[in-house]
Amino acid sequence: MTALDRPYWIEARFERREGWDDGVYPFSLPAVRGLHSLTFHPNVTFLVGENGSGKSTLIEALAVAWGFNPEGGGREHRFGTRDSHSPLHRFVRPVRSPARVQDGFFLRAESFFTTASYLEAAGAQRYGDRGLHEQSHGESFFALFENRFIGDGLYILDEPEAALSPSRQLSFLAKMHELVLARSQLIVATHSPIILGYPNAWIYQVSEHGVDRIEYEDTDHYQVTRNFLLRREMMLDVLMKD
Repeated sequence: MTALDRPYWIEARFERREGWDDGVYPFSLPAVRGLHSLTFHPNVTFLVGENGSGKSTLIEALAVAWGFNPEGGGREHRFGTRDSHSPLHRFVRPVRSPARVQDGFFLRAESFFTTASYLEAAGAQRYGDRGLHEQSHGESFFALFENRFIGDGLYILDEPEAALSPSRQLSFLAKMHELVLARSQLIVATHSPIILGYPNAWIYQVSEHGVDRIEYEDTDHYQVTRNFLLRREMMLDVLMKD
């Protein structure tokens, strides 16, 4: 097995057309206001940023622009509980390679319960021996990764670590690598310094300064976690001062 040397999704272009208004959300977000294009790694691209920075808004817009259901699932799934996604996807133009995508899925942690309910009600079979709701949150996440993500696909994931213990996050890293070797491309928004450690991935930091490519060791996720583990007592003293 060999990884892709050219991505399915080469670039996302953010086009200023009628309806784009820098003065209103989500166009007013600094990460969106100055963004004209986002180029993707053939294997793994990460989006990182503080809560409220706009990374989940971006990942949602990318997923919907590619053709996924806003609340998650494959491109064939159409369901919804609340029409809460932003209009940003209407201004995203995907630049695609000629390579044909065979599989795909959009996972967003915050609506996974709804997605799991839909899949069970629809009689979906590619999720293991037990129903997704018959397992713990973490087990159902991993059952999805193990049974539904089969390769030759584009997988867009929003905070996949949300239900995973640190050891399961390591297992997820291994699963990501299996998918990469099975000619898959992944675009992932995450807070996990473990998942971010996937080798040779591109990391985009979403912040009040816009969207910038950075190295793993320069992410706040790595630096804060490393500093806490190395200087736990000192940091606790500072945090818990009267």
